[in-house]
Amino acid sequence: MTTATTRRPGERRISAVFLGIVAVMAVAGWAAWTGAGGSGGAGFAVFVFVTAAWVVSLCLHEYAHARTALHSGDTSVGAKGYLTLNPVRYTHAVLSIVLPVLFVIMGGIGLPGGAVFIERGRIRGRWRHSLISAAGPLTNVLFAGVCTAPFWLHALDGVPATFRYALAFLAMLQVTAAILNLLPVPGLDGYGILEPWLSQGVRRQVEPFAPFGLLAVFAVLLLSPVNSAFFDAIEAVLRALDVQGWEPWVGQDLYRFWQGSTVLPSWG
Repeated sequence: MTTATTRRPGERRISAVFLGIVAVMAVAGWAAWTGAGGSGGAGFAVFVFVTAAWVVSLCLHEYAHARTALHSGDTSVGAKGYLTLNPVRYTHAVLSIVLPVLFVIMGGIGLPGGAVFIERGRIRGRWRHSLISAAGPLTNVLFAGVCTAPFWLHALDGVPATFRYALAFLAMLQVTAAILNLLPVPGLDGYGILEPWLSQGVRRQVEPFAPFGLLAVFAVLLLSPVNSAFFDAIEAVLRALDVQGWEPWVGQDLYRFWQGSTVLPSWG
């Protein structure tokens, strides 16, 4: 039995799967930076770099939930493998990894990750429950800050255009994931932050809707006025971080290399 004082060997060791994904991200990032493979390979390099980086961010999102739960009292997360950053150990690998990657490929939207199973009965205190839920989207916020750092630090001199636009697109994905996940909708982390402060009666009434919360959000996003307002908000956040509104979309065009060549705009 794993307890707070005894744990299985390797349950907190970073997995080879995660390190492999990081290695792919690094190699693809180098290819996007150097232009390896010529103009025809630039889009493919951006595709691999952004996809690998997105999976890394999903792993960090779930790890943040698990690590915060560990320090809040749920020592079972180690035995479940959540602290290894291995995406295949998550309770809903399809929801956590596969669907988010497919949504990036198809629509350029940062779908919130699926779940790690937290044994909430082990945790005492409403603030701890709220913090566990907040830890994931806060990781996306931090990741967005890292991606946009060259922009708001005005450190883009010498950064190749392909890599610049890839970072802008990756930042957009992180911002969309953070905003969507922070919505107070059942099934999303935003509701998880709010839930400990609700009465038992309200929780029981809301609980049946939790499996459908994310589907409802995306159904609403299909409405043109809502979709426009949502992406206007995303672009406003990115502009505040000195990323121009068109830069993520150029990055998205590069990412979709199978659609044909992209002409990279210049900037002054």
